[in-house]
Amino acid sequence: MKKSVIQLPDNTTASSLLSSSGDRIELMQTFVRIVEAGNLSAAASQLGTTQPTISRRLQTLERSLGVRLLHRSTHTIRLTTDGERCYQHARNLLENWAAFESDLRGSGQDPTGMLRVVAPHAFGQERFIKPLADYLKRYPKVNVEWLLHDDIAIGDFISDGIDCAIQVGEISDSSLVAIKLTEVPRIVVASPALLDNQALPQEPAELAALPWLALRTYYRNEVLLRHKTTGEVQRIAIAPRMSTDNLYALRSAALQGLGVAVSSAWIMENDLAAGHLQHLATAWQADPLPVHLVYPYARFYPARLRCFIDAIRAAVETPVATK
Repeated sequence: MKKSVIQLPDNTTASSLLSSSGDRIELMQTFVRIVEAGNLSAAASQLGTTQPTISRRLQTLERSLGVRLLHRSTHTIRLTTDGERCYQHARNLLENWAAFESDLRGSGQDPTGMLRVVAPHAFGQERFIKPLADYLKRYPKVNVEWLLHDDIAIGDFISDGIDCAIQVGEISDSSLVAIKLTEVPRIVVASPALLDNQALPQEPAELAALPWLALRTYYRNEVLLRHKTTGEVQRIAIAPRMSTDNLYALRSAALQGLGVAVSSAWIMENDLAAGHLQHLATAWQADPLPVHLVYPYARFYPARLRCFIDAIRAAVETPVATK
């Protein structure tokens, strides 16, 4: 395959271009971010600059190397053969450079820069705001983008520049490091209005005839309940009147008396204490859901991520985080 070469102006060397047009590391960081973000505008947003600036940096790098790195169209970018080689070398170089800086400056250096974190809606709005605030107060040179999504894939980490995520449920992606933080107990609840003053159901079989709500992320047409003492398991087939992927919507629907729900115990505790919801089949519960902190494998992790991991792990050691 013929190599695509960009001619340098007369009397201009790659070295002089790099020296006069910007920092080498910054140019490579920009190139790597363009590739991983998927386009120039997304890279500009993640780097906190403008698209014309990103475009100029890319052009400077291409001129300095004398090759074209990307095929660009209106909506897409595609690596050239030289671009693929450059991308792999640039990633390795940046990781080694980050490790080099960390070693020279010492582990006691205050974390700096932008940390991008994805958290589930419920946990991200309530349980983890306090440890996030403590982290930001302790490390004033760090800024955090706190993004609320209930699921994230490895491709999202790369394209969106995500550093880590808090995820509820089992982790099936082997390309992620997963640190188990805690488990979330789940119980069966319903509004008193739904039961219309009838005796509270105590056995799974008594729940089957009631209208149901489904949290489709974890159950849709069947509920599995386990006896807390004996470990016996019973399955209940359900035909939900309403299904949702949002824990707050599930709670609101249960409060309206639309159906029975299986939900994280901690989000229902205030409504149970106030009598707005009732705990059904109290000897039975759904299996608890694990909570993990996940992030992609890398040879080097910046101080802001390492310190955030330590802060979150310390926060969930207290009982309040596992209710």
